[in-house]
Amino acid sequence: MAHGLTHLDKTGAAHIVDIADKGETARSAVAGASLIATPEIVDAIFGGSLKKGDAIAVARVAGIMAAKKTSELIPLCHPIPITKITIAIERDSAPHTVTIEARVESLGRTGVEMEALTAASVTALTLYDMAKALDKSMTIENLRLIKKSGGKSGDYARERA
Repeated sequence: MAHGLTHLDKTGAAHIVDIADKGETARSAVAGASLIATPEIVDAIFGGSLKKGDAIAVARVAGIMAAKKTSELIPLCHPIPITKITIAIERDSAPHTVTIEARVESLGRTGVEMEALTAASVTALTLYDMAKALDKSMTIENLRLIKKSGGKSGDYARERA
């Protein structure tokens, strides 16, 4: 392996990691993202007053769909048997922020970090799409892995800022 990266072979060429000899274990990952908008946009998202409909419901379904399609979007990700996906969309204490948290679980041979990150990002993108007619200056920030468990690399939890 070049540089200790699992997706590169000894010549540096990209390849999908062989997981055939790995045992199935319970794995989970939580990822987050933030949508920064005006307080009026946040009110519209949570008040259900957007012309496109219920932004929260649509974004939640989009995040779930995205997690399930991660291996189609990220070239070196394996298709995995997802057992659970939850998407939480909440008002932050800051009046201009929507927080997104995506949790993905699997009983499999490889982790679900990319599925959780994909779910969080597509949830945020969908909220942006639902509200962009009112304000195109919204931003999506702080896409991050919050925690993960299971697998050879063990558990990880991001330190709180």
